[in-house]
Amino acid sequence: MHWQDDVLILGARPFGETSAIAEALSRARGRWRGLVRGGRSRRMRPLLQAGNLARATWRARLEDQLGAFTLEPLRMSAGGLIGDPFALAGLGALAGHMHLLPEREPFAALYDGALLVVENLHEARLWPALMARLELRLLADMGFGLDMDRCAITGAREDLAFVSPRTGRAVRADAAGEWKDRLLPLPPFLTGQGSDAPGEADVLAALELTGHFLHQRVYAPRGLAMPEARRWIIDHLRGA
Repeated sequence: MHWQDDVLILGARPFGETSAIAEALSRARGRWRGLVRGGRSRRMRPLLQAGNLARATWRARLEDQLGAFTLEPLRMSAGGLIGDPFALAGLGALAGHMHLLPEREPFAALYDGALLVVENLHEARLWPALMARLELRLLADMGFGLDMDRCAITGAREDLAFVSPRTGRAVRADAAGEWKDRLLPLPPFLTGQGSDAPGEADVLAALELTGHFLHQRVYAPRGLAMPEARRWIIDHLRGA
């Protein structure tokens, strides 16, 4: 059996003396692993860095085997980020999130969103907002989507300003009442309102919102910590 597709490299680990096991994300086939013969060579190591786009051919005698990858570079993004710690943190957080996906199940929207983040990692004012949107999609695709279409109290669809940290449901500003200080701010750009280029405060609020639910519903139940790179991103945006 074999297939071909463009894949986003998520990383690789050594296997034996000369090979590596690469992990990649395909739009049609999801997160997939395969043996790369000679993957530890000087020629192949740069290609197996997270964030690169490659044309992959996967072959195995049976579908449930590990199989082998043959990879041809399409876009080498990782090398261009050396010297940019903020962008590298974004790449690390992205790869960490994608490792959560069940193997061999397609998530087309997540693949598209991940590519969009990678393509914009040189734009420090842009990619964190894209990351927040991607994290919302990750929550939804893993079965923990937030209900931000209407107010949980009034049913209204306008002026949504908060999200309950317990239920993940949106609340209007005028309906929050005495609970306002216990709710998470909902930046307008996450609901398709407001500016397409949100300010740093809104981006930070968005990442704190998605981070709360990723920790609560995805990472902690699996006994996992959030990627350290993501913690660094938050600290950077806070100016710590």
